[in-house]
Amino acid sequence: MEYTTEKALEILERTPYVLKTLLTGLSDVWVYSNEGEETWSPFDVVGHLIHGEKTDWIERINIILGDNIDKRFEPFDRFAQFESSKGKTLIQLLDMFTELRIKNLEYFRALNVSDEQLGLKGLHPELGEVTLKQLLATWVTHDLAHIAQIARTMAKQYKGEVGPWKAYISILNQ
Repeated sequence: MEYTTEKALEILERTPYVLKTLLTGLSDVWVYSNEGEETWSPFDVVGHLIHGEKTDWIERINIILGDNIDKRFEPFDRFAQFESSKGKTLIQLLDMFTELRIKNLEYFRALNVSDEQLGLKGLHPELGEVTLKQLLATWVTHDLAHIAQIARTMAKQYKGEVGPWKAYISILNQ
């Protein structure tokens, strides 16, 4: 599928509600368990999404669309959530993510990005030149990847309980 802003917004605006529906009211074992050493729990993933809303997507959109000749992005701290989520509840994080996403999408819509602007470029610290279109498509796929990560992490909590059906449940074998 080719990127369009309308299709991208269909996913981006739903992500907070998908996560609220999936995670609200669950036992701690679902929310705070991970897949093993150096992996993230659903709680960690929500914190990571918040950090992205605060420091990544809109910041990088503004760099690309801005008048400054220097189009370099700041490196993104993929692990900032471990410190910034301390002392918060999952409900607080889900509410914060929802508020930030609503605000960011309102801002993005107000930019009224044209098809020509989608080809404008920024400079990623590791990947090099990237277009606005690529950044926006990545925002969508990033959301979907983390929704899948949460589902996989949760499914793996029963990996040892499904018996021979493990052979049929592909998410348990990833």
